[in-house]
Amino acid sequence: METARISDMSGAFEAFPGVVGKVLLNGHNLMFFLVDVKGEVPEHAHPHEQMGICLSGKAELVSGSQRVIVEAGTAYWLKPNERHSVRVIGNESATFLDVFSPPREDYLQRAKRPGK
Repeated sequence: METARISDMSGAFEAFPGVVGKVLLNGHNLMFFLVDVKGEVPEHAHPHEQMGICLSGKAELVSGSQRVIVEAGTAYWLKPNERHSVRVIGNESATFLDVFSPPREDYLQRAKRPGK
């Protein structure tokens, strides 16, 4: 068994300008990634399936022509290669717990955590 605490941000890195993330846990087929967004995550896509939940704050999640306001307690699902972006609404940052399958090797390398 392995455990991690959300409050422990050791190993965190800047995923995008103003976007700090930390790999909480990673296994063979999925990864927990805690991310704090102060501004926006530019439009991007990746081959990983992604699900997540907003833990705090408020943001606009955009995918194609869909624009959805997410706030604490809102969960979301993004298919592999689905283009998406996130923009924080208001003056406070927004915190998300994202789950990626398979684990993002690029994030593991930046976090200096080996895959399993």
